[in-house]
This record gives sequence, structure tokens and C-alpha cells, in this order.
Amino acid sequence: MTTGPGAVSEFDRDIAVSREGDHFSGELKDGWRVGGGVNGGFQLSLLGNAIRAALPDHPDPVAVSAYYISPAVAGPARVDVRPLRTGGRTATVAADLRQGDDVRLSVLATYGDLAAFPSDDVRTTAEPVVLPPRDECVANTLAPEEIKEMAPFTQRFEMLFHPDEVGWAVGKPSGRGQISAWFRLADDREPDPLALLMAVDALPPVTFDLGLPGWAPTVELSAHVRAKPAPGWLRLRHRTRNVAGGFFEEDCEVWDSADRLVAQSRQLALLPR
Repeated sequence: MTTGPGAVSEFDRDIAVSREGDHFSGELKDGWRVGGGVNGGFQLSLLGNAIRAALPDHPDPVAVSAYYISPAVAGPARVDVRPLRTGGRTATVAADLRQGDDVRLSVLATYGDLAAFPSDDVRTTAEPVVLPPRDECVANTLAPEEIKEMAPFTQRFEMLFHPDEVGWAVGKPSGRGQISAWFRLADDREPDPLALLMAVDALPPVTFDLGLPGWAPTVELSAHVRAKPAPGWLRLRHRTRNVAGGFFEEDCEVWDSADRLVAQSRQLALLPR
């Protein structure tokens, strides 16, 4: 589905917030649900949009550390934003996403204007995500109807999985702990820094590839947004290297159509039960 000129994309409509006195109000839509809770990346994007509204001179997330306090559900939400320091190049803020008396998500973040940051000095030893052509990958639209109903979040975007990394979907996980895919939002909505906050939590838990299916609640997620992404498809890769004490770490890289590493994240999550 493609939006027409002047139309608002589903993602922008759903992360919209309004200022009400000393806080911002929004709504966590059921369409971003996974099982019984709302996806953590979507929560982070909605909260991030409230921070953007509170800091018009520093519109972009640069570094975000998010703690997931309790499962969020579809319904109204409130975001409290507390600026801690505002400088010329960056601002540091604390923010909480609440539903009723419950804190769902608590964040400490640095924001800035990525368009004003130097863009000609990019050096990395990271290896770009290499994926087959999109017509050779496995589309998320092929998921069984019961999965789509249980996790409507997966229908908010197009995701095309590397064909060598979807064995977990048919009961044959590789055991390597890696999942990668092409990614773009519905409506052909182009990526931006707020969308990257959702993208780093969009793939299925990497534990699926270890033969451990099921819900893997995030405890903490740290994301670094390195640049404004170029228009076009993103490439995502999740990896894990360590499972211990009932937890696992999940590292994500997001590469844009200009072959730049535009976002990275690491989250600590609970192993599926």
C-alpha cells in the first residue's frame, strides 16, 4: 500500500502525540501488538516522538537507553519528558511512558540534529548485511493466518528474510543465532531516525534460530542512531553470542540503501519460557 501526496502514513499516525499541559498524550494501537503486549520498538518510537516535540532544536535520537518496566497494552498512553541538559549540539532527557499508574517504559536519551553532524567522516570495520535479491527472499506475508492474528505487528511492514535463515519457521533452526532481512514500513513510508528506533526491535527474537521459540521480553535496550537513513529499503541483522542465566543479548545492525550503518542496538532479554 502506498500513500498518496499529502497523506499521513500509518506509522506517523500511530506515533502521533499531543501536548497536554506538562505531558504528552498518545495511544498504543492494537495493530502493533505481539501476543499480549505492544512491541517495544513501537513504544520507543512513540515516546521518541514526544521527546522530539519537546526539543524542537534537537529533533533526532542519537543515543537511547530504554528500560521496559511492565508490559504495555493497547490503549491510551502518557509520556512525561524531563530535559536534564540542553546544549548547542545535543540535549539529554529522561522520559517515561505510562498507562494509568503503571510505568511501561523508562528512557534516558541524548538527542541532536543529525543533519548538522559531520557526514563526510565515516569509518567502520563492520561488514554490511549481505542479502539475496528481494525476489529471492521469504516474505513475512507468508506467515500462517494464526500468526498474523496473534502478532498483528508483523503486518505493519514488509520484511523479506534471508532464505538461509528461516529454518526456525519450519522447525529447523540453524543454531547459529542470526536472523537478517530486508525491511520497509507499510505505505512505502521512507525511513527516518524515529523509524530506526522501531526497526532495531522489528525482527523475530534471535532465539528462534536457537530453537527457542516464544515471547522474549526485553529488559533493557540501548540504541545508537548514527545518521539519517537514505530513502529505500533497510537491511537488518540480529545476532546473539551468549545465553546465560536465563538471559540473552541481541545485537542489531541497520544498514540503509546507501550501504551505511545508520543504527545499532543491543538489548538484554529474557529467554522464552
